[in-house]
Amino acid sequence: MKVPLLNLKAQYQTIKNEVLAATRELYETQCFILGPEVEKLEEQIARYCHTEYAVGVSSGTDALLISLMAAEIGPGDEVITSPYTFFATVGSIVRVGATPVFVDIEEDTYNIDPQAISDKITKKTKAIIPVHLYGQCCDMDPILELAHAYDIVVIEDAAQAIGAEYRGRRAGSMGDMGCFSFFPSKNLGAFGDGGMTTTSSDVLYDKLRILRVHGSHPKYYHKLVGGNFRLDALQAAIILVKLPYLEQWTSARRANGRCYRELFSHEGLDDFVGLPAEKEGRHIYNQFVIAVQSRRDELKRFLNEAGIGTEVYYPVPMHLQPCLQYLNGKKGDFVQAESAAEKTLALPIYAELTEEQQAYVVRKIKAFYSS
Repeated sequence: MKVPLLNLKAQYQTIKNEVLAATRELYETQCFILGPEVEKLEEQIARYCHTEYAVGVSSGTDALLISLMAAEIGPGDEVITSPYTFFATVGSIVRVGATPVFVDIEEDTYNIDPQAISDKITKKTKAIIPVHLYGQCCDMDPILELAHAYDIVVIEDAAQAIGAEYRGRRAGSMGDMGCFSFFPSKNLGAFGDGGMTTTSSDVLYDKLRILRVHGSHPKYYHKLVGGNFRLDALQAAIILVKLPYLEQWTSARRANGRCYRELFSHEGLDDFVGLPAEKEGRHIYNQFVIAVQSRRDELKRFLNEAGIGTEVYYPVPMHLQPCLQYLNGKKGDFVQAESAAEKTLALPIYAELTEEQQAYVVRKIKAFYSS
């Protein structure tokens, strides 16, 4: 049996006619950059994320970058974030000239440990970027309380968490800004790069819109230095087709998560495999990440040979990345992040995954640990 880590073709077949109709209409209008489709998507994403505004941008990475620019973060400033994340989180901080300051993660959720943040706050701290990893929100209330007390900007990295909830609040609605990715593998994926920044601040909304178009307002008059962060209308049109299905797909992913739990329990694998923790709200399972107690890399190869796709998110924590050596990070600095890098493994979790496929995955894991 073949069980790919991701199966975008299966999803496409269910919406193919709608996508082709939407893109065909766009070809007729020849309006490819920003325009009505982007504006419509911005309105719908803001409504979905429970924010006042949303600004379409060119990628999830650029959503982070433009948010830092809108918050006027730059040289001499420090930004607190997680060492266990995709590189874009930290890369964006470095690109604006600021210094990343890392805080270790929680052992069970892999999200930043809010209890450890206060020790890292200095007079230079200007922002905190909590990362809602794998589709589950961070423990936000303690983070927001600290930010309020020290007048620090909070930028949510919600690239993997559209629709995730924390105590009744949606990802991207709790901080000053929220950053989303429409990379094809995301729960709400485009047919290329795309992203969105959400906010409920009138001031930030205006700045984001201006920064998106090289800082010009009106056209050709520049009070700010921005960038080319515009969202393609083609990607917006495709996401508009997909958005009405997002809740259905999220429900299917969550059901698949429950199915995995039942299968792992039935096969008696509790001593070998730790399952994702669900805390404080709705986990939308961008990834279903298990904690493998031993022989993780061997298990990955074994599953690959059995036709099962897996991935390690992420094998090298940020403080150990070669390009960030100037921060003087060393092994042992962030024990939980380093442990997660050594033991985590993502299994297939997409909405179209069948129970038969999941049972096959779990049986193969049992066979590996029984050998």
